[in-house]
Amino acid sequence: MVHALQEAHRVLKRQGQLIDVRPGPSHRRVGILNGRRWRLVGVMRESLEEDRAANAAIRVVLSKGLFRREVYAKVDLWRHFDTLADFAGFLEEFTRLGADLPPHDWMVQRLKTALAKIPSTAKIVVRGPLELRRLRKGG
Repeated sequence: MVHALQEAHRVLKRQGQLIDVRPGPSHRRVGILNGRRWRLVGVMRESLEEDRAANAAIRVVLSKGLFRREVYAKVDLWRHFDTLADFAGFLEEFTRLGADLPPHDWMVQRLKTALAKIPSTAKIVVRGPLELRRLRKGG
């Protein structure tokens, strides 16, 4: 990952910018949103190794002076799903795209149980941090 950032530095114009937007290294929380009330159902068990490695690579290039951080923001991203099938599709796609995600059948079952007890207008919501950095080419 450091190599990719070094290559980005090489090809950027003087004072060029690099925008880094990706999930933060924290497990996503899954819950039910009923009206304005969100209730936790469970925490996903995805691997955070790649997220942590990416943050470490950013620290390396900042310490070498290749980039300097101009902006940093962290927001709590909410992904809404209308149905249990939509959420299951999200899990399937998440895994297909390369996420190190063990089976989450237990989460689907917990959601199914929770949804059976509340109005049909409730939504499934996955919450997790999204980090944004704007880096300026240095050196």
